[in-house]
Amino acid sequence: MAQRFFSLTEDVYVPGRWYLRDPVGEDASGSRSIWRFTQGQRVEVGGRLTVPFRRPGRELDFTAAGAASTPVVSARVATVLERLAPDDAQLLPVDIEGTSEPFFLLVVTKLLDCIDDKACRAVERWLPEDGRPDKVGEYRAVYGLRVDPERVRDARIFRLRGWTLPIVVDEEIKSALERVGIVGGRFDAV
Repeated sequence: MAQRFFSLTEDVYVPGRWYLRDPVGEDASGSRSIWRFTQGQRVEVGGRLTVPFRRPGRELDFTAAGAASTPVVSARVATVLERLAPDDAQLLPVDIEGTSEPFFLLVVTKLLDCIDDKACRAVERWLPEDGRPDKVGEYRAVYGLRVDPERVRDARIFRLRGWTLPIVVDEEIKSALERVGIVGGRFDAV
């Protein structure tokens, strides 16, 4: 039986939940640098990062913070990822004012070309007439995302080349996160 994969996204329906802004720090401030945490590769930071509140509330184990939707995870989630996917994730400690537990910025370090265009409900690519010559041929939208398990190889958690917003995890990571009671994360089969 083929390996199953799931997108891990933020559950925005958790009552009373917090909302976080983009991470800031010595070299993580500024609108351009926030995107580097979501590009599917390791990053270097020059000091501790801080994640400010947009609105305080209930702490979540998984939060998509700020405009870049940078994943912020609890120690429970970090422990699962360190155990099951140490080569696929970089965990950077972050400070969040008023928190009692440690939190980490999750940098997914695998970027795979494995979207199964034919199995997706619909795929749109940028065209020359869209007026974005820098994006022609790249994904503009993906509906009903499906990945080709044959092209995943040995990755356990990864982002998708050309469509980096979703984080994709294998079934074992999904199950382990559900067993620890992840709050704030939602899984959808891809």
